[in-house]
Amino acid sequence: MPAPLNSVQRFLPSPVETPGKVLLPPDTPRLDGEGGFGKLFGEFLNAVNELHNEVGEAQQALLAGEPIELHQVMIKAEEAGIATDLLLQIRNRLVDGINELMRMPM
Repeated sequence: MPAPLNSVQRFLPSPVETPGKVLLPPDTPRLDGEGGFGKLFGEFLNAVNELHNEVGEAQQALLAGEPIELHQVMIKAEEAGIATDLLLQIRNRLVDGINELMRMPM
């Protein structure tokens, strides 16, 4: 149990830190550098595309009679579907945020 608590505490500022600054773990992707959010979103989009490609390959292998179990194909298809749903939710939130910004008075 100590590991999850420690990982959560890394996101919380300590009393010694400057208010408003939170130290992130070193492996946390930065969104303000080269590429930023666009690069992170593009990588996620490519990963979802790769999942769908794997599903297509698994389905073709199953239809060709190769030694692959039906439940493995179904699991891959469900993973790809969940990843697509997440991608659509992220897109919807982005569109809502942009629309909200456009409605703000200048």
